[in-house]
Amino acid sequence: MKSTAWPQRVVQLIDSRHATRCSVVALLLVAGAAIVYVTGGTAYAYPYLMLVPVLAAASWYSLPGGLIAAFLAGALMAIMPQDAHLNVEQSTANYLARFVFYLILGGVAGWLFHLRRRSANEHRVIARTDPPSGLPNQVALNEDLRHCLSQPVWRVTNTGVIKIKITDMTEVVEALGMEAADELLVAMGTRLSQAIRDGGRAYRISLDELALILKDIEPGDLDPISQRLMDVGEDSLLIQQVPVRVQLAMGSAIARDGMTRATELLREARIALLAAIRQRRSHTHFSPTFDQRTLQSLKLIARVRDGLVAGEFELHYQPKIRLGDGKVCGCEGLIRWRGDNDKLIPPGQFMPKVENTSLIGPVTTFVAQTAGAFAVTDGSEGAIGINISVHNLHDEDLHDLLLKLVEDTGVRPEHLEVEITESALIGDLDAARRDIQRIRDIGIGVSIDDFGTGFASFEYLQHLPITGLKIDRSFVSPLERDERARKLMACMIDMGHALDLVVTAEGVETAAQADILRHLGCDQAQGFLFSPALPAADYRTWCQRYSERRL
Repeated sequence: MKSTAWPQRVVQLIDSRHATRCSVVALLLVAGAAIVYVTGGTAYAYPYLMLVPVLAAASWYSLPGGLIAAFLAGALMAIMPQDAHLNVEQSTANYLARFVFYLILGGVAGWLFHLRRRSANEHRVIARTDPPSGLPNQVALNEDLRHCLSQPVWRVTNTGVIKIKITDMTEVVEALGMEAADELLVAMGTRLSQAIRDGGRAYRISLDELALILKDIEPGDLDPISQRLMDVGEDSLLIQQVPVRVQLAMGSAIARDGMTRATELLREARIALLAAIRQRRSHTHFSPTFDQRTLQSLKLIARVRDGLVAGEFELHYQPKIRLGDGKVCGCEGLIRWRGDNDKLIPPGQFMPKVENTSLIGPVTTFVAQTAGAFAVTDGSEGAIGINISVHNLHDEDLHDLLLKLVEDTGVRPEHLEVEITESALIGDLDAARRDIQRIRDIGIGVSIDDFGTGFASFEYLQHLPITGLKIDRSFVSPLERDERARKLMACMIDMGHALDLVVTAEGVETAAQADILRHLGCDQAQGFLFSPALPAADYRTWCQRYSERRL
C-alpha cells in the first residue's frame, strides 16, 4: 500500500482557513471603525456596522468568537469620538452601554449558532447511523466515500470498497430473532474493521450486508485482505449465549483513474458481490467485463417477450436410448432461441435470468404447448421431457396448463414427462410433494433432473411421487477411468430401481460409457454419443435413420 505525508498538508489547510476567517473579521472591524469615524463618529447610525464582524465571528466560532469580536468592536467604539467633526468625546455611560450591548449580542448570537451547529451535528449523526445496530449506514458510506474520492490531486492514492454479505443471516434471524441479527452485525463489523490496515469502520447497508472503505489500496492487496476477512468469518461469535459461525461472500472494487462518483464504485462492488454469490466463491473483484455481460443480459431479457410473439423460440429434441435393446424410448425438449442473423442463442445466456422473472410463465407455456403438439404429431413411443423451474412447480397455473394440454390437444399423458432439478425441492418438501402429486394425478410422469448435484439428502426420494431419476453428466464422464465412479453409479442405479424409478444417465459421449451403464443396469441414456438436440424435422429424420441402422 502507498504511504503519504498528507496529515501535514491537512493541518496546513486548516490553519490557512482559520487565518483567512480571522483576517476577514479583523478587516471588517477596521473597515467598520473607519466608516464610523469618516461619517462623523458614534452619534450617527453607522456604529451598527460593527455588528457585522461580531455576527461573522459568532457564526464561525460560536460563543467564544462572538464575545471576542464584540469586545474588540466595543473597544474600537469606546475610543471613537461622539462627533468627529466637532471633536466631541463620548460619555463613559454611552460607550459602556454600547460595550455591554455588543457583548450581549455577540454572546447570544454565539450561543444560538452553537445550538444550531450542535443540533445539525446531532441530526447528521442520526442520519448517518443505523438505529438497531448503531453502525454507520448507507448515508455515511456515501458521504465518506465521496470525501475519499474528492481528495486533492497531490494526494495520489487508490480508494476501494469491499461489500460483505453474511449468506446465512436468515437462519440466525429464524433461530434467534432480529435482535440477534443486529448483535451479530455489530460484532462482525468490529472484527472486520480491525482486520484491515489502519482499522476503519464497518458500514451496515442492509440486514445482512456490511461495507468497508479501503484506503491506499492496490489490486494486489485484495487477496490477502479478503483472506483475512474470511478468517474472521471462520471464528465463532457468542450471540445471545449461542456460538454462531457464519459464511461470508465478498465483492470488491477499486476506483479507476478519473472515477469521482461514489455511486459508481459502490455499484461495481455490488456487481462483484453478486458474482461471488452466483459463482459460490468467497471473494470476487470487479472486472469491466462484468458490465458488458450484465448489459448484454439485460438487453437479451428485454427481448424475450417480443421473441416469443415473433416466433423466434423453438424446441430441439435430444433422443433417449433404452440401453437394454438400443431403441429410442423418448426424448427431451430443450428450448432454443434463434435470434438475429438466424444464430442460436444458448439457453445458458437467458434462462437463468428468465427463471427469476415473470417471463418464466410465458416461456414454460410455450415449451409445454410445443412439446404437446410434437407428441401428438410425432406418434413415436416414449415420453417427451420438459424442464420446469421451482417457480413453475409451485405455480397454480402449471397444473391448469398441463391439464388443458392433455384435454385440448389429445396428447396422451404418458407421452409427457416433467423434469425438475433437485434444487426445486429444497425450499419446502411438503409443498413439492403436493404439487408433484397434482401433476401425477393427470397421468404425467415426473423425473428428478441432474440427480446427485443438488439436494444432498435422499429423504425426498421415498416421499415424493416421482417416476424417474436423471443422473447428472458429472457422474458419467469419469466412468471409464475411475473404479470409485463406477461403484457410485451402481449404487445410484440400484437405489433408483429399489424405488421403482426409471434411471436415465445424461451426457453419455462414448461407447465405453454406454457399455458400462448397460452392464450396471441403467435403463436409459442420452448424450452426444447418440445425438445432440435437434430441430423437430431433423429429429424425425434422425430417428428414422437410427432405426434403419439398427435393423
